[in-house]
Amino acid sequence: MYRTAVLPVVLYGCESWSLSLREEHTLRVFEDRVLRRIYWPKWDEVTGECIRLPNEELNDLYSSPSIIRMIKSRRKGWAGHLARRGERRGAYRVLVRRPEGTRTLSIPRQMGG
Repeated sequence: MYRTAVLPVVLYGCESWSLSLREEHTLRVFEDRVLRRIYWPKWDEVTGECIRLPNEELNDLYSSPSIIRMIKSRRKGWAGHLARRGERRGAYRVLVRRPEGTRTLSIPRQMGG
């Protein structure tokens, strides 16, 4: 269910995202919460209590790559796609950071008064 319904929605357009470390952490926490909901509860056979699985054990149960690794692989695929399209395309120039033209500099308007 997670792989077919949740991930496509979360990863829509991820090829063009620029993730900060804080956003990567937020995505990891989201993934751990979802996986914990799927694989939880786990009952301890000795005490008969419900135990919380550590993140490493959750990742072992879920055999697919992490959400961050998926985003990075999709970005690489998208970069390769743009590189094959050619230099004349605007998206390629943005990818290699060579936009054409100049931007006029101005003083920002002051709000209020």
